[in-house]
Amino acid sequence: MPQHKPLAVLLGALLASGAACTKEEPKPASTVLPSDRVAPSPVGTSKNILQKTFTLKNSAEFPFDIPAHAVQPHLHGLFESFVGQVHGASDASANIDFLVLNEAQHADFLGHHPSEALFTAEDSHNQAVNFDLPASTNQPVKYYLVFRNAEGSKGSKVVEANFRVDF
Repeated sequence: MPQHKPLAVLLGALLASGAACTKEEPKPASTVLPSDRVAPSPVGTSKNILQKTFTLKNSAEFPFDIPAHAVQPHLHGLFESFVGQVHGASDASANIDFLVLNEAQHADFLGHHPSEALFTAEDSHNQAVNFDLPASTNQPVKYYLVFRNAEGSKGSKVVEANFRVDF
């Protein structure tokens, strides 16, 4: 019997060391296919982005996002500007500029660099806006509604604005 004990211990040690040396095969990195990244489409939805009356001294900016996968986002709304108070004088003396900017154009605007705008209504005190924005891909896109006092205009204005985006 004593001879079997060292053999059993040796056999047990070999089994234990064999088990310790056994490595699990690394799992292959999962491959993510573009179709796996598809998110729900915002098509058929709409979102209010601005419904406000505000005082405009120099400029006012209102950012909004277009969600990913918006194939044909459409901005529509209207604004009216007044001198002094809401529903006061709304004529050429109440004219303001309205712009729709993307992020790069907004950065230029903030840096006082000349730039194009996606949409512009200059020297207007009453404007309806219907504008198709570029489609978003797999990332949301930020835009800005910018209202600014018209060049050479004196005094602040009151602006009543109502805008929404349909996807």
